[in-house]
Amino acid sequence: MNCAFCAIVAGTAPATVMRTWPDAIAIVPLNPVVGGHWLVIPRVHVPDAAADPEVSAAVMRRAAEVIAHTGDDCNLITSVGAPATQTVFHLHLHIVPRETGDGLPLPWTPRQTPA
Repeated sequence: MNCAFCAIVAGTAPATVMRTWPDAIAIVPLNPVVGGHWLVIPRVHVPDAAADPEVSAAVMRRAAEVIAHTGDDCNLITSVGAPATQTVFHLHLHIVPRETGDGLPLPWTPRQTPA
């Protein structure tokens, strides 16, 4: 299997690891959109949040732990499938800290023109 996140979990690809658990790790993405942007990924290969509800729930629990610890207001984002903007087909949750007026658009904000 040629999965970038599996390689990171296995320690064979570089990553900035911020936190580890027996079932997941948190890393800084290659191109964070803001400071404090993390990805929480399971240690087992699961293609997306719909593929294995138990693994998805565990990853959500770990992301919630990070958010509770930082106290940041944030978006917690995952995608299922290419039409939903998924580009890496290994479950991952983005934790994106937000501030009022930060101007960071999301795909569904009114500032974007609908297709």
